[in-house]
Amino acid sequence: MKKFVLLLLVAILAGCASSVVKIEGDHLVQQRLNVKVSDAWNKFPSGGQPFELWTQEGLTLDQLRIWAGIKSGQSLVMASTASSDQKAQRVPTYTAGMAPDQLVNLLEIMYSADGSLVSMDKVEPAPFAGEKGLRIEFSITRKSDDVQLRGVGWMAVRNNELFAASFVAPRLAFFPRLLPRAERVMQSARIAG
Repeated sequence: MKKFVLLLLVAILAGCASSVVKIEGDHLVQQRLNVKVSDAWNKFPSGGQPFELWTQEGLTLDQLRIWAGIKSGQSLVMASTASSDQKAQRVPTYTAGMAPDQLVNLLEIMYSADGSLVSMDKVEPAPFAGEKGLRIEFSITRKSDDVQLRGVGWMAVRNNELFAASFVAPRLAFFPRLLPRAERVMQSARIAG
């Protein structure tokens, strides 16, 4: 019986691993955003989410999310289905014409939806994807385990579509080590078409 359970576990893990794709070189995110990847990343299935999900060390240790061409009225994340006794989850929804502070608030809503504490530490104008945009630095205290995370977000709007990315990792070891890799990818970003 133990051998059967072990074989079943190995088969399940092998199935999960096969859906992870190694990303390197030139890559087109969601057919809309060109990036150059010098340090290979692992792309995980997004599970129907409107972003690509990448990691260097594993999804619990670092996450790079990339959105390409979010249209007005579209959410940055798909809402989880809550049972009837649970409070409805706030969903960050992009609307054309949003002011910069409203764009920043989209990240805050997204990362605090699970009850985590989020503080926006710095917002500054910065080019992103070849457009005038924003660079946002933020901090998160993750509700599930009280881990202190740091994050950086990049946003730009072109033709009323939102192009954005965010990188989040534990603040002490992973964030300072992996942020330069995320920055290199985002500095190379250019909107296709």
